[in-house]
Amino acid sequence: MLNVTQREFLVSESLWEWAQRLIPSGTQTLSKAPDQFVEGVTPKYLRRGAGAHVWDVDGNEYIDYPLALGPIILGYNYAPVVQAVTKQIAQGTTFTLMHPLEVELAELIVSVVPCAEMVRFAKNGTDVTSAAIRVARAYTGRDHIAYCGYHGCQDWYAITTSRNKGIPALLKQLIHPFEYNNMESLRALFEQYHNSIACVIMEVPGVEPCVYEETGRNFLQEVRELAHRNGALFVLDEIVTGFRYSIGGAQQYYNVEPDLCCLGKAMGNGFAISAIAGKREFMKEFEEVFFSMTFSGDTVGLAAAKATIEELLKKPVIEEIWRKGKKLHKGLNEMATHWNIPFEITGKPPRGTLLFRDEHGREDLILKSLFLQETVKRGVLFGGPVFICYTHTDEDIEKTLNASYEAFRLIKEAMDSGRPEDYLEGKPITTVFRQRR
Repeated sequence: MLNVTQREFLVSESLWEWAQRLIPSGTQTLSKAPDQFVEGVTPKYLRRGAGAHVWDVDGNEYIDYPLALGPIILGYNYAPVVQAVTKQIAQGTTFTLMHPLEVELAELIVSVVPCAEMVRFAKNGTDVTSAAIRVARAYTGRDHIAYCGYHGCQDWYAITTSRNKGIPALLKQLIHPFEYNNMESLRALFEQYHNSIACVIMEVPGVEPCVYEETGRNFLQEVRELAHRNGALFVLDEIVTGFRYSIGGAQQYYNVEPDLCCLGKAMGNGFAISAIAGKREFMKEFEEVFFSMTFSGDTVGLAAAKATIEELLKKPVIEEIWRKGKKLHKGLNEMATHWNIPFEITGKPPRGTLLFRDEHGREDLILKSLFLQETVKRGVLFGGPVFICYTHTDEDIEKTLNASYEAFRLIKEAMDSGRPEDYLEGKPITTVFRQRR
């Protein structure tokens, strides 16, 4: 049985009280807000990180799995990246003219990402997914967009969510969802908006794409073919999967070449940088499309990304995050079966999702809250996504599985009681938003 360490959060709570007076919603990132974790047993602020571990502002240590929502692929304070960034900072972070790192990193991305013939840089995933939409509309002369998945906070996508206040409602008329692994849902859009769809943009979730016997192609390949038959571009949003599923991302892993792809998160190991890459024919639209920002050529992000990708090429990073992720997924799913708990960690080993279901098959936030509560009390910080980084150790995975066993034991007891909410020591977690269809 893994002992629970008593933790105090005096500094965290003081900072949170201060923040609420100064910052709307108290946070810069909704997915990091206190309501995404169980208050009272979870710190609100982290101070530092090393490897796969983080320390909160009160000095408590945790094994970290959200990994800053995905950017950390090598580990916190990873020496080769820190050294590259530190060296560059001493020389300058932004200049009046362009910097050689822009060319060097672009060349590196072209060498590892299958669809990349040209590259432009930005800071956030939202920047480059929006750029992809703009390029697709410029190239095709069309306005409508077919989408699948999450694509950021810019107006074109945010209008589809419940957090759409302040966005012109008429934009909703141009944005249309389709279902993953459901070709009919996409075909219906092309029929309904004939010759009007500029692009199909989609994420690759953890669910394996269907393979169609009649063509031998998988779902992603079929989406690409359907988009092209209808004169639309195929855009792969690889903000999360890029440099994680393989060095060339999900497009390499699933053998599909998009016209444009969006990269971010893991490419800088925690430093702010993103990229849009793709075929020269479409990327040339940037010669007229307005996409220009002061910090697109910031040398800190460029140096971090170059060092990160070079590490991915030199070290068995991809192999290790897959191996350790498989060990974690297998252990958690076997425990849930043992305790007869409606839980599954879904997705691929490098990037999973904790999923508890109620008797109706819907997500059960009470049970998930109990799991987060009991694991964080034992020094394991889970959240929404579950990422693995290169510096997670086998010992980390074992400790995580031990903590999870104790969590499942309590969840079973809570379920048997008929009132699992009574076992919560704080408020249950909430969702950031629900998409509007």
